[in-house]
Amino acid sequence: MRPPAPGLWLLLSLCCLGTAATPSDSSQLAAPRNPKIHLYNAEQILRWEPSSPGNDTVPVTYRVQFKYTGSNWSDFESPEVNCTQISATECKFATATLSEGFPKDFNVSLRVRAELGQQKSAWAAVPWFQHFRNATIGPPENIVVTPGGGSLIVTFSAPFDTGNPRDATFSYYVHYWEKGGTQQVRDPVKSNSILLNNLKPFTVYCLQVQARLFWTRPKIINPGDFSNTFCEETTADASTKLQQIILISMGTFSLLLVLTGACFFLVLKYQGLIKYWFHTPPSIPSQIEEYLKDPAQPILEVLDKDSSPKDDVWDSVSVISFPEKEGEDMEPKHGSSWGTPEVDAEQGS
Repeated sequence: MRPPAPGLWLLLSLCCLGTAATPSDSSQLAAPRNPKIHLYNAEQILRWEPSSPGNDTVPVTYRVQFKYTGSNWSDFESPEVNCTQISATECKFATATLSEGFPKDFNVSLRVRAELGQQKSAWAAVPWFQHFRNATIGPPENIVVTPGGGSLIVTFSAPFDTGNPRDATFSYYVHYWEKGGTQQVRDPVKSNSILLNNLKPFTVYCLQVQARLFWTRPKIINPGDFSNTFCEETTADASTKLQQIILISMGTFSLLLVLTGACFFLVLKYQGLIKYWFHTPPSIPSQIEEYLKDPAQPILEVLDKDSSPKDDVWDSVSVISFPEKEGEDMEPKHGSSWGTPEVDAEQGS
């Protein structure tokens, strides 16, 4: 029997080798799809789309591994977080209420694969990240705007705790504007309150607050999102309050002066009517009042009831005479004491 030609031999060898090396498509488990890392403030969450579903008895599970620069891949297991053989399509390394997670200044790489019994899919990896560099910084929290005299006081808290302030800190910017006016920016501050002064009193101002993360190693600035818009009306400043006091005092004094002049004019014009209104009405004598109570008794007796005759008493009587004039008849008239000599008389009681 003749051996096969060299070309045919080579073709048969390649076909047999390819068949032995390539597994069946039905035995290959699909890898998770579109893995993405979610970094918002302090949150670190890996999410992905599921691979092929398992059967009724054995569901598909997932395994997540991580590594730092220069280290080996390791499973992520902690008392609070388990990302090994999980059925969920996400792994929460750190959340808003969970402070665990990867160091925020480390280079971190992640990968995830599907597992179904003895079958294992290929690894699906995400690009490495640094939290301070790649995280989305939200606006400051707990913002409170307090109006003052020609000013606004803005207080807030940091979006999240950065840890050691020598590694990373927040600076805060306030964009404010008079309602319908031009926007202005307040100089950045590192404290948790900002005073906007030299504002117009009794004017509505609107503002937004922004936090910017400053990472010192390396020097990176990660600007955050703006907060919602807050609008408040300023109150009167010291000079405006003084002006109000002066105006109120002058207005009160002017009003009192006008009222006084008006009252004086009315008194002069209607003084007769006023006297009539305030005149004491005549009263009935007590004797008449008693008679009216008992009309049966004689009127004269009622009038003389409380009266008792009394003798007139004089301590002294003086008669004054005038000197006679020439040519004038100074004969005194009958019953008159004029023109008579001085007579002193005393009458005893």
